[in-house]
Amino acid sequence: MDPFEQAYILTGPTASGKSALALELAERIGGEIIALDSMTVYRGLDIGTAKPSLEERRRVPHHLIDVLDPWQGLSVAWWLEQAEVACREILARGRRPIFVGGTPLYLKVLLYGLFPGPPADEQLRRQLQSEAEQYGHAALHARLAQVDPKTAARLHPNDLRRVIRALEVFHLTGRPISAWQTTWDTPAFASPERAPVSRRIPAVVLTLPRDTLYRRIEQRIDRMLQAGWLDEVRRLRDLPYPLSREARQALGYRQILDYLEGRLSDWSQTVECIRTRTRQFAKHQLTWFRHIPQLIPVSGEESDVISQILQRWENFPVLA
Repeated sequence: MDPFEQAYILTGPTASGKSALALELAERIGGEIIALDSMTVYRGLDIGTAKPSLEERRRVPHHLIDVLDPWQGLSVAWWLEQAEVACREILARGRRPIFVGGTPLYLKVLLYGLFPGPPADEQLRRQLQSEAEQYGHAALHARLAQVDPKTAARLHPNDLRRVIRALEVFHLTGRPISAWQTTWDTPAFASPERAPVSRRIPAVVLTLPRDTLYRRIEQRIDRMLQAGWLDEVRRLRDLPYPLSREARQALGYRQILDYLEGRLSDWSQTVECIRTRTRQFAKHQLTWFRHIPQLIPVSGEESDVISQILQRWENFPVLA
């Protein structure tokens, strides 16, 4: 059986209260949480990603958090592969996986899958490995940049395994791996005549009135700044390796880096830019969620929201 179909999903826009609810839900059903998030995977990106605290992680086991250094590249295919491993391990312990987060593309591939890609060509891989050893990793990375600049931009030259895989996919299919991996990177596919078959995963999306959501966003940004977000970004900027393209684009981090590097000169302007960008991201999330018919809405303002979520999960086969 597909291990993902034995999991639950709790999603929703940023600042909707997913993480706090997930802790209680996991304790109720004997679950463990898998982060459905593209930024909490990075070590050091703590405050601005609202990463669960160490105390919360002791309370309920969390997975796919703090698993990459901030200079490493990240792909949705890698995340899906690691999520499956985590899912199987949780199930083997007799517990229930709960995916919690709001990264739209990760939610898409979790529900609808990703292209499987061509099988490994061992001869080609050995040839590419030999070239890397003879000419250096940077030479192989430069070769990738010529045929797939988007993938090359997010991969460190020393991330040889993924560089080789990207070149392998291009050689075998004639298309860059970045083109394959963004197949579902648009809500347009969700029209009935084009929608792929989805996994049957009980999935709930938290909803809030727009003004309530925006107020929560502003309050959370204020708490993050008071908690030392600016100093956290300074430490990241001073690491021995530059941040990866993905880590650098994290919500809020990009704006603070622009401030620290002189592209934004006024701190109050920087803070307002973070607020605006976060509201825009929440609106983007809501657009995606509306185009996923499998998501069952639950109001985050309900007094019995935990019971409502559990009921929707339990009744999912009837509602689907």
